[in-house]
Formats: sequence, structure tokens, C-alpha cells
Amino acid sequence: MYIYIYIYIYMFLKTAPSFVRLNTTDAMLQRGFLKEGEQKSTRCDEIEALIKKGCTKASIEDPRGTVTVNKNQSLTDRTKDGVKLKPDQITQIQPQKLSLDLRSGEAQKFILTFKRAEDYPIDLYYLMDLSYSMKDDLENVKNLGTDLMSEMQKITSDFRIGFGSFVEKTVMPYISTTPAKLLNPCTSDQNCTSPFSYKNVLSLTSDGTQFNNLVSKQQISGNLDSPEGGFDAIMQVAVCANQIGWRNVTRLLVFSTDAGFHFAGDGKLGGIVLPNDGKCHLQDNMYTMSHYYDYPSIAHLVQKLSENNIQTIFAVTKEFQPVYQELKNLIPKSAVGTLSSDSGNVIKLIIDAYNSLSSEIILENSRLPEGVSISYISHCKNGVSGTGENGRKCSNISIGDQVTFEVAVTAKGCPSKGKSETIKIKPLGFTEEVEIVLNFICECECHKEGIPNSPACHFGNGTLECGACRCNEGRIGRVCECSKDEVRTEDLDANCRMDNGTDICSNNGDCVCGTCECQKRDNPEERYSGKFCECDNFSCDRSNNKLCGGHGRCECRKCICDANYTGSACDCSLDTSTCLASNKQICNGRGTCECGVCKCTDSKFQGPTCEICPTCPGVCTEHKDCVQCRAFGTGDKKDTCEKECSYFNLITKKKKEELPQPNDQPYINHCKERDANDCWFFFTYATRNDSTVEVHVAEELECPSGPDIIPIVAGVVAGIVLIGLALLLIWKLLMIIHDRREFAKFEKEKMNAKWDAGENPIYKSAVTTVVNPKYEGK
Repeated sequence: MYIYIYIYIYMFLKTAPSFVRLNTTDAMLQRGFLKEGEQKSTRCDEIEALIKKGCTKASIEDPRGTVTVNKNQSLTDRTKDGVKLKPDQITQIQPQKLSLDLRSGEAQKFILTFKRAEDYPIDLYYLMDLSYSMKDDLENVKNLGTDLMSEMQKITSDFRIGFGSFVEKTVMPYISTTPAKLLNPCTSDQNCTSPFSYKNVLSLTSDGTQFNNLVSKQQISGNLDSPEGGFDAIMQVAVCANQIGWRNVTRLLVFSTDAGFHFAGDGKLGGIVLPNDGKCHLQDNMYTMSHYYDYPSIAHLVQKLSENNIQTIFAVTKEFQPVYQELKNLIPKSAVGTLSSDSGNVIKLIIDAYNSLSSEIILENSRLPEGVSISYISHCKNGVSGTGENGRKCSNISIGDQVTFEVAVTAKGCPSKGKSETIKIKPLGFTEEVEIVLNFICECECHKEGIPNSPACHFGNGTLECGACRCNEGRIGRVCECSKDEVRTEDLDANCRMDNGTDICSNNGDCVCGTCECQKRDNPEERYSGKFCECDNFSCDRSNNKLCGGHGRCECRKCICDANYTGSACDCSLDTSTCLASNKQICNGRGTCECGVCKCTDSKFQGPTCEICPTCPGVCTEHKDCVQCRAFGTGDKKDTCEKECSYFNLITKKKKEELPQPNDQPYINHCKERDANDCWFFFTYATRNDSTVEVHVAEELECPSGPDIIPIVAGVVAGIVLIGLALLLIWKLLMIIHDRREFAKFEKEKMNAKWDAGENPIYKSAVTTVVNPKYEGK
């Protein structure tokens, strides 16, 4: 049981905001610091809380994190005191090495300064696709060495250039493996060299003429599929530093092609399943393992390019620019340029891409230990600052410009079991870096000052560390007063039951050696206490969802209120300032102030200070007659004006706009009243600090004007005429509709009429036919 408690205390110390240190003398004086039922880990708390509990300042150990600069060379240019420095002597970032002592949850901050050095050396390696489609490009690249050298001399006096070429893996289906095609992969009328994966034609050199001579001897090759094996070549250029000849200076890789690329997994088409190992496999400047290892993945390339501080420039044709633009977004410190069909613009492309890359500074850090975080705030040119991911970089940096980065490192807990860790920060594309050693504060110094077999631990049965006993094996208890073998649990548990009850430590703790050790809560501010853990500091009454209303402290489930507060939840304020009315009387003299709130005793008054009276006449109505008689000699009190209306000072103004405004003096009332002639008059009523009443009256009245007869008569006549015309139009419209309906009905009946075709019974024909009876038809 004790071992578990000690481990818990140790883990708590790793994350506690403050640590308690008890020296040998302090331990003897403050062994009674813990109250009944409190665990040993209670000794760890915030400083204010420890002092409030009775811990003396001399007994408090509060280690703080520190930042120590171990190496801080000044920033330099290429030339110092007239002497040109070697590349490894140039300093562009400051400081170079630091040590941080990190305490859990406390950030340690420091400033990194970066300055682009003038005339900084540059190594440029030109990696070219020599498949058949790049035939015309090769002709333009043959003179690249001297031309590019002369252009780069404007930027730096120390420039070296190299050349490499690539085609494809030398297995099917990427190339044809027939003997004839292996000798000449092009058509019979074309003279092409045998296919290859990658060839280092020229290591980095400052001789531009040598570059031209070797490149002019290169021949085009060929392959079957459209994507090329450029990733194999990039990997070898990145990791074969000795063969390529990279120096610790600015490293540029120009990748020139007019096609896409194969990546990890495509090797399965040729029966190649082993992942790329990211190692150098150049023999006689030829990549010899293309048939054995798969293409590298993009992530693998990013890692190797970053490790070797290589900045990549993709010089590609317009057709494939979108593809390489997406690739550029995945590779930090890379650029994409559009290559003309014959590579005629390659020098301008390289210069523009270099200027773009070198003008941006991006900081990256190595892998952080678990529980450690890092943040950046950049302070760039023209007062531009950035946070988050933007805090890692600054743009538009020219040669000689100086920018700073504010770096904060924070640890949570105690990573690596307290062992030191080392991380590095460097600007992408630069070889310089800042080394940071992290030391973790995981325990108090007082652990090293423990007193073995201390008499304070029950006759030497434990070690006194930081004011608490760490018991020897077989001993338990707060001061190691019990032996595991000599006591029975039943006997000890009886001492942990309150009032002979059944609950051990009120179900809020554990019985250790006959003494209650109260449980800890998830919230470190909440705790159980008392001999039987019967008390706590979080179960008191609440007000406004705050413990003790936020105006007291909870002790043993009862609120102890602050001054000027009372009540079970300390929600009753004794302060009467909130009850003062505008006349400086408490509740306007018509109520009592209870818990900072007015309780009006006069039923006619209401409001927060008992000043609102809905049924009372207003100030304006109350003083209207007196103001009217004194200012205008009219009104109901004009006969008794001098007797009844001399209680205020009258000041007249010409217009109402000249009357005092609300901000001119306190407690002013603006009034607008009507006289017997239905005219409005305006005045203000105010009580000054000396209790005198002051009334300002506007002499100008607002009287309603009489009606204008002519417009009224004209309007009435016009209305009657318009209404008559409207009625005539409506009648005419109705008549037209009626006539049309009748005519339509007539036409319909006419169409439906039918005439009987029978003979008239009274009709006799005018013709009489006579037949000769003697006629026999002969």
C-alpha cells in the first residue's frame, strides 16, 4: 500500500505546478503540516495554497526552467576583415547550441536570428532526362556550363556545377530487352546509347568548359513507357554525397524532364518488390541496383532531400507543370519552372527559381521526444509576424537581411524517464543548425537530501524525504509506525470508523495502519479531509453555480464567507452601494437594503432603488402650472403665482434647442406640456447639488396652425368628380358586359335552331292530272 502511495507522489511531482522542499530542520518543524486524513501528495500544490495552509516560504521548493546558451558565434558574411572565409566558417544562424532545463507545463523561450550571408557558395547539379523525347533539349544544354557559370558569378564567386542523366529501369516492361534494342533502343535510323537507370556524368566542378565537353558527348537513349525513372536518380544524387561532391553550402538540384515519374509500387510491374533502401549504390558512376530495388516514395525522397539540405528545382514542360506543381507542394524548399520545348530558357529558369528559394527561410526541427512540443513566432521584414505554421518561415528575404524567430519549447510530464534529449533546428536548404539539449526537471532536490533511518519515521523505520517518510520494506503508515506482519486489518479498521459506524473513512478514503488517508479527486482543487475523511471543500451550498457564491471558502461542507458577505452560500452582500438612489438615499428612503437588493416598503414605489412610481404624477405635470404662470402669465395658478410658485429659479431661453442637455447637469428632466390654447411649451427641471431647483423655459411656443380651406375644398370637389367618373365608367363597363352576353346567347340559339321538313296539310297543288279511261297504253 505504501509503495503505491509513494509512486503516486512521485508521478504527481512530475506534473505539479510547485514543489515543496523540506530541509532537515524544516522537516522536523513541519512534520505536522498535513492535516488529518490528507495524503502525502498534498505537500505538492501551488505556492499560494501551500502558504495559506501554513507552509513557511523557507520550506517551499519551486524549481524553475532555464535557458543556457552554450555556443553563440556572431553572424558573418563570406568576407571578414578582408579575408574570404571558408564555407564552414560562415555563420548565418545564431545561437548555435543551447541547453534547456524544462519543467512540466512551463515553456522555455529563446530567440533565433538568421541572416543571409553575401557571396555564399553554391553547388548546382543538373539532372537531365535523356529519353528520346529530350533530343532537342540536349543540344541546348551542351553549352549550359559556361553560360550558367557566367550568370551565377553575379550571385556568388564560389559556384560549382555537375551533370547527371537518367532514363529508366533496365527491365521489362520499362524498356525492350531484346538484344538489338538493348544496344540501340531507338529506330534503326537513329543512333542512341543503351538504356540505363542513372549515370553521374560529371561530379561538381568549378570548370564550366569541362561541363560543356562532357555533356556534348552524351547521347539520347530510349524506353517504352511514358513515365521516367527520375526518382531513382534523385535518390542517388541525394545520398551519394562523396561521389557527387556536395559541399556544406547551398545545394541545388535541377531536375529536367518532359514526362511524368514512377514512384513506390510501380516496380511490381517489372517484378521488383523490395522497397528502396535509400542508400548509395553507384559503381563507376552508374546506379547498379535499379533492377533490385523499387522506386522510392515521395515521403522517402522528402526525408533524404531534407537530411542532405538539397533544394530541388523542377524544370518541366508546360504539359506536366500541374503534376510537378503538386509534387512541389509535398517537397519543402522546392520550385517548379516551365521549360520551353527545346530547353532554351533553362538558365533564366534556374536563376528565377534560385532567387525564389533563397528568399524564403523555413525552420524545421528534428523529431521531438514524446511529451515535448515546440512553437514558433516569426518576426520578418517590414514588421510582418507569423504564428502557427507561418511562424516557421519568412519570405522576401534579400542578401544581408536579418530576421528573428521566437521559439518556445514545452514539456508535459517527464519524458525519457528524466534522461537528457537532443533536438536540432535548422533552416531548410542550409547546412547550419542549432543544437538544443533538453534536461527535464522530474523531482525536487530534496529527494537527494533524504535522511535514511530518520528518527522522525518511527524510530528509524524509513527515510525522511521532502518532509514525508518513505518507509522501509515491511513498514506502513504515515510515519512508518506499523509493521505488515504484526497487525491485523480488523483491528486497524476499527480506528477508521466514525462513531462506531460501518463505513471505513466515510467511504472517502483508505485505512492505512489505523489512520484514514483520504482519496484524491480528479479536480486537484477538491479534497477530502478530517480524521475520518468526513469533511470536504466542495459540497457547500452554491449560488449562481459557484461554490459559496464565489465569495467564501468551503471548509468541512460549510461556507466561511468573506467580509461583507453572509448567508449559507455567501450570496448575501452587506454592501449597500448597489441600493443608493439618485438622491444618494438608500432605496430612495422608501425601502430597506437586503443582500444588496432594495425591498420597497412603500407599495407605490418599485424598481431597483424604489424610485419608480407608476401612479405618481410626473415632475413635468406637477410643475407645469407654476412654470406656465411664471414664464407666460397664464395657466390655473396665474392669480396665486407669486405665493405658490417661488420655489425655483426661472431662466428663459429663446428656443427649445437652447435648453440644457442631459449631460449638462445631473438629474435633469425635459418636459413638454400643452397650454389652454393647445400650444406646446418646453422647459427643463433640475435639482442642483445645493438642493436649489432650476427651471429653464423656452419662450417660443409650438402652436398648431389653422386649416387651409382652398386645398380642402379643391380636394373635396376633385374627389366628387373622380368618384362620379369612376361610377360612370363602372356602369358603362357593366352594360358592355351585359350586351355581349345577350348577343352571345342569341348567336348560340340561332345556331342550335332546327326546321321541320313535313308537308303543309292545307297545301293544294295548282296542277290537275286527268287520265283517259279508254287509253290502253298502245
